[in-house]
Parts: sequence; structure tokens; C-alpha cells
Amino acid sequence: MKVKSLEIADVLLIEPTVYGDDRGFFFESFNQAQFSALVGQDLTFVQDNHSKSARGVLRGLHYQIKQPQGKLVRVVDGEVFDVAVDLRKASPTFGKWVGETLSADNKRQLWIPAGFAHGFLVLSESAQFLYKTTDFYSPENERAIIWNDPTLNIRWPIDTMPILSRKDAVAQAFPDAEVFAGSLDS
Repeated sequence: MKVKSLEIADVLLIEPTVYGDDRGFFFESFNQAQFSALVGQDLTFVQDNHSKSARGVLRGLHYQIKQPQGKLVRVVDGEVFDVAVDLRKASPTFGKWVGETLSADNKRQLWIPAGFAHGFLVLSESAQFLYKTTDFYSPENERAIIWNDPTLNIRWPIDTMPILSRKDAVAQAFPDAEVFAGSLDS
């Protein structure tokens, strides 16, 4: 497996070693010991989520102000542009974002630590998106930042209005968002 720190060093792009032949392919999508060594701490994943979305759907930018979730994300069908925004006020990369294309073809995964907002845009006809979380979903603690916030200036690869949920369409601006004051360990 290859691991690359992105412009925000705590966000990791993980490329598994894929063994393929004319029958298909095999790869190890998760190994607890290897993952703990990569991130430098023992993390426990408590929830797996699976979503399917159509082309042009944008989900995010979501985060939880209490019970913050670290996320290990990947795509098993289709292609998405995946974004993480640093919301850790004490971080030197506070308010910065990184984005990567994840697809069933490239089999890449992204590790997004707790303290980040997360979102993705579907680039293919549809996409199935899987992710593991380090804490449980907590609807009362969920927050969202509007996808096209001018302060963040995320360069989404889209030239039309994305398809948003009602909740995401009325998400708040980054300057008004609740952020994480201290450091987060997960």
C-alpha cells in the first residue's frame, strides 16, 4: 500500500496494492494494524456507512461538533470528487481544504481525521460511497457548511448547480460555523 500526505498533512491518500489478472482483482481494503501504524494511533471504527448517489449530487460539507468523526472513505462504484476542510481552530491549516478524485477504478481511500468537514460530488452516472467512522452519527451534533462558501473557495469540478439535500442547500457560511477550539486525538 502507498500512503501520501496531502497539502493538509493529517489527511492521507491511501492507495492499496491491487493484485489482478484476467479473472478480476483482489486487494485488502482495511487492516487495523497497518492503519493504526499509518495514523500513529489506535483508532476504533464503530460504524460503516454506504450511500448511493446520482451524477451531480453533492453531499456535504458535514461534520459533528460533539462526537467528531474520523472517516476512512472510498468508492466501490463510480467516481467522486472528495473534499476535507480543516475546522481545527488551533491547526496551521485551519480553513484550508484538500480534494481528491476517488473511484472504483483507482481504488483510492482517504483518511479524514476528526475535526474536518467532509463532502463529495458525484462525477459519474452514479456512485456508491463507503465510509468507516470513529464515532457514531449524532444528528443533534451534526453541522454543515455551504458547499460554495466564498471564504473556502473550494474548486468543485462542476459547471452547473449541484443536486443538494434541503439541509445542505441551507447550510451556513464558513465564518459562521462552529469549529473545534482545541486539538482532537482522532
